[in-house]
Amino acid sequence: MTPWVTLSRAARLIGVPRGVLQRDVAEGRLESNDGLVSLDGLAKLYPDWRPDDSGAFERTAKLRDEAFGRRVQERVLPPQEVLAQRLFAQSRELADARRHLARYHELVVDLRGRIEALAAASSSPALAELHAALDDGLARVLATEPVDALTVMDDVLKIVSAEVTVRPSGRVFFVEGRDSLLQAGLKAGLRLNYGCGNGTCGLCKARVIAGDVVKTMPYDYHLSETERLQGHTLLCAHSAASSEIVIETLEAHGPGEIPEQEIEVRVRSVAPLAPDTLLVHLQTSRGSRLRFLAGQSATLYGGAGGVDARATWPIASCPCDDRNLHFHVARDPGDALASMFFDAAFRPADALTLWGPTGDFVLADGGRPLAFVACDTGYAPIKSLIEHAIAIDAAPTMSLDWLATRPDGHYHANQCRAWAAAFDGFRYRGHTAADAASGARAVVETMATALQLPRHDVHVAGPAAFVDAAGAALVAAGVPPAQIRTTVA
Repeated sequence: MTPWVTLSRAARLIGVPRGVLQRDVAEGRLESNDGLVSLDGLAKLYPDWRPDDSGAFERTAKLRDEAFGRRVQERVLPPQEVLAQRLFAQSRELADARRHLARYHELVVDLRGRIEALAAASSSPALAELHAALDDGLARVLATEPVDALTVMDDVLKIVSAEVTVRPSGRVFFVEGRDSLLQAGLKAGLRLNYGCGNGTCGLCKARVIAGDVVKTMPYDYHLSETERLQGHTLLCAHSAASSEIVIETLEAHGPGEIPEQEIEVRVRSVAPLAPDTLLVHLQTSRGSRLRFLAGQSATLYGGAGGVDARATWPIASCPCDDRNLHFHVARDPGDALASMFFDAAFRPADALTLWGPTGDFVLADGGRPLAFVACDTGYAPIKSLIEHAIAIDAAPTMSLDWLATRPDGHYHANQCRAWAAAFDGFRYRGHTAADAASGARAVVETMATALQLPRHDVHVAGPAAFVDAAGAALVAAGVPPAQIRTTVA
């Protein structure tokens, strides 16, 4: 019997985005049954696939520090106790399958004996034909078959990365390496509820409906006996112990459900992205993480040399890493906090206060193609949105048009070109103009030629003149206002 797997696991096996297989199913090239696809169908659709082609472990190539072997083991392989639990779960499944096969075998052998006895005692051609058909069928079933590489890879993935289904949303994500259920869910772009991330607050409590979990770190939050009996657990302190589990928890649907927080952050590093643009890397403490949505902003308070300053900047990093927060800071004499960073007033480990997140410039949920339009450091929230969209495979195609009004405006162009090279459905264009408003109109005109804009959800970020001009041009190009999201950055 051919194995059937979920669309998400099939995409990981073949090494293609989930959206590609969704199109294969929609266009009739790949058979689907209740959200599952057969490995036989995958093998026929991708006959040139090889195990080395799978994207499941490609992230190991990115580990380039000195302790390469140790990092590979830490990031790719789960802890020994988790591996042992998953192997035990698979061995139990194998034992159950063997027991059922043994019973079916006894039933078939008994049936074969009865048919043979009846055929010997009767001259009925129907019985003789049935006896011959049964013998031929058994011969085919018991014949040695070649090893199916997809099935072998699927078995390996079940041990290395467990599949988690979230109810009631139906979202699916994978737990890899030493990640907890919470860390894996955040990396996959889920808007899970959580607070401290270290087992103290209990906000990440969820109910395990099917499958097993294993504790990966001690925690202080007390689960009542009733909660334990009902299957509740802390996502931050547990990982998947079986290859497939189902959990029940609610996810945030928008910015209004993300609470504003006041936390202390420390400077991790300040590095130039360009002559007039800095990458400010701030880090929270282990027990105080910032829960935010891609595209949102945060307000920073800090002081040096007896001078205090504050500024609100978009977060340029993905919510999947809630401890490490990146900001793209432009040189601006009117921004006292930015001037302090450019003057090296802040050193690594210096503390600032962060308040946030704020803003509703978040990813649209329409499932339509995504178009991003940025001007200068308006690219920062766009970068966060793109990384989030890639993590959750949010759209069949994505497009980025980035206008620069100053010489170093395209300070992250290499990353944009890398996205375009890595993803078939990603389009990138860089533009230059001295005036933001006229440049915005020219950018939209170019986009309208290259894209069917009314079919897209469009996100626009940049200075006010750019945002206003781009928004008006998009509406004139036929994009419904409800599909346009803007922020001044």
